[in-house]
Amino acid sequence: MSDQKNNPLHGKRLDAILEEMVEHLGWENMGYLVPINCFLKDPSIKSSLKFLRKTPWARTKVENLYLERVHEFNIKPED
Repeated sequence: MSDQKNNPLHGKRLDAILEEMVEHLGWENMGYLVPINCFLKDPSIKSSLKFLRKTPWARTKVENLYLERVHEFNIKPED
């Protein structure tokens, strides 16, 4: 089993990541930064989760955006 201590996403659920990002960035900014339809057209957590769970490249982009912004908004990754 690999050690995940240094992985800031370890233990962080995708729905929690999305909720924090929506709270701090808003759907419009998220759609600008990661231009995918689930952020641009009638966005919701539910539709975004469904798409991101099925689309690895999009999920990677969202996770990378979260990691870039985590320090800006003082979002503490769970230990």
